[in-house]
Amino acid sequence: MAARLTITVLTLFPQMLEGFFTSSIMRRAVEKGTVAYNLIDFRSWATGKHKSVDDLPYGGGAGMVLMYDPLSKALDELGTAGKRVIYPSPSGVLLNQALARELSEERELVFICGHYEGLDQRIIDEYVDDEISIGDYVITSGEIATMVIVDSLFRLIDGVISRKSLDEESFGDGLLEYPHYTRSEPSCPKEVPHVLLSGHHEKIESWRLKQKLLRTMERRIDLLETASLDVDSRKQVNELKEHMAKGTLDNGRDESC
Repeated sequence: MAARLTITVLTLFPQMLEGFFTSSIMRRAVEKGTVAYNLIDFRSWATGKHKSVDDLPYGGGAGMVLMYDPLSKALDELGTAGKRVIYPSPSGVLLNQALARELSEERELVFICGHYEGLDQRIIDEYVDDEISIGDYVITSGEIATMVIVDSLFRLIDGVISRKSLDEESFGDGLLEYPHYTRSEPSCPKEVPHVLLSGHHEKIESWRLKQKLLRTMERRIDLLETASLDVDSRKQVNELKEHMAKGTLDNGRDESC
């Protein structure tokens, strides 16, 4: 039976990704046959004594650029027809939950890991479907960015993680997640919010919704504009804003640990 999703990664450092695909939740997804992966060292397509894969850019400038030939030969031999080709890049569109969900519905994804100053633009023009950024900063390794993107999407495939867990976590409904407390007795003197010990499920759910709204208002108020909120939740947001403005807000938890 074919895997639900096949991920192929073109990289100069396959050892960086091997541990990711053979650990934790991803390992279980691979063992179940839900996800299949191929790690391809595209230096194998380089020629010359030193198997060089990078060169100086036309027009000068700092740094080296990954050459056209090794990557184009690798991509042509692997075949990209019907596969979505992704280049993690700080110049790409910003990764978010909606894009991760869209990518999780694909059958085959191909990632090209950049290094140095990036790829020859002709590779991007001819082969790449999506340039994706994981944030407004620069890192040295396309492998790390690839792992972030893959981790954001494979967990959304049916059967990898329970639907309930996905629905409750941050961005499931457009809000940030509520705080969690373990049942073990911590050395921290701060008490667990009493409502969580009440056994009253309706009150617990109400408390959790309030915490989600508060946390989102405090940290990512922009998310409230597009969050899937019903009329009662929108009313609660307005009430919380009023209390925040007056300085009379009771957040239902002690932050003084």
